Amino acid sequence: MLRWVLPEYIQDALPAEAAKLEDLRRRLLDAFRLNGYQLVAPPLLEYLESLLTGAGQDLQLKTLKLVDQLSGRTMGVRADITTQVARIDAHLLNRKGVTRLCYCGTVAHAVPSSLTATREPLQLGAELYGHAGLEADAEVIRLLADTLSIAGVGTSRIDLGHVGLFRALSRKAGLAVDREESLFDCLQAKDIPGLHDLLGDVVADVRTGLLALPTLYGSADVLGRARTLLPDDDEIRAALDDLEQLAARLADLPISFDLADLRGYHYHSGVVFAAYGGCSPVALALGGRYDSVGRAFGRGRPATGFSLDLRELAAQVADPLLPGAVLASGAGQAGFDEAVARLRQAGENVVVELPGHDGTWREAGCDRRLVLRGGAWQVEPLQGE
Repeated sequence: MLRWVLPEYIQDALPAEAAKLEDLRRRLLDAFRLNGYQLVAPPLLEYLESLLTGAGQDLQLKTLKLVDQLSGRTMGVRADITTQVARIDAHLLNRKGVTRLCYCGTVAHAVPSSLTATREPLQLGAELYGHAGLEADAEVIRLLADTLSIAGVGTSRIDLGHVGLFRALSRKAGLAVDREESLFDCLQAKDIPGLHDLLGDVVADVRTGLLALPTLYGSADVLGRARTLLPDDDEIRAALDDLEQLAARLADLPISFDLADLRGYHYHSGVVFAAYGGCSPVALALGGRYDSVGRAFGRGRPATGFSLDLRELAAQVADPLLPGAVLASGAGQAGFDEAVARLRQAGENVVVELPGHDGTWREAGCDRRLVLRGGAWQVEPLQGE
């Protein structure tokens, strides 16, 4: 086996991609900062129980596990940063009012989420803690739309859903835990025949509601149809009211609905959303409300936010036209260091020539040369290299 072969679904970022990723990271984190979101940087490793607290089963299979040689306890390589940020809000910052936090860092997945996904996403996100109202949900969804716009991708649609609908229907159906999981899987796959098989003994109005969920996606009329097809229940009405009011606050955005979208169901507690843009057939960003995660850390805090894989976003962005570098020839001559410093202060990428490498400097990105002509340092086009 070749020693330099990487594990499956793990890739290097070569100079062009790395430059694009770093450019996006800086611009997006700067935009978050201007909206009041403070940067945090949680650790790559934590004890397993801390990493999985509040995340239910969603991260269990994704998390790489190892034994800490210092303590003998099981550690995990983070598969998601959201719960780490919730821990920071709950126990390290311990603020009473609204807290806005953002982050960007590598996560690792034990298995890829799809055949084309990486096992090492670069996760970027923003989280808002301390406000339970729809104002917070609207803010983070707008920030998400701005994020895709700043990246140059744009937003084709943002699907809204609400996990309270499934929770209410599941409660009314009285399903055992294993059947609820099977039901969840069928809804995610929009497997109507599978739903019929699972729901044969469920009361008629609940069965009708659960069978309707996979069909309730699209424009604003979805909510009207949902009020007709779903059982009359306080929790269901409240969830539909939330979606209706949130959509009204976001009327200038391309809002649609998918009431069977339950990604992150085990830790989300209310409104959920998925944003699409560029040429990607899959969602570029996911988010929603997760009030229960803070309670799992011992300090209940309303919470909502979103995250995305910066690698997936970068794949939708055209490669930037980067300026070429200046090859600086003549090191050691009078004024050389000052000339190089002036160019770098002006924002130029300057590569100091090393002896014995003629003919290779274009592959290093050089397209001009700094040379001494007539007693003055000047930049000329690079010839014959």
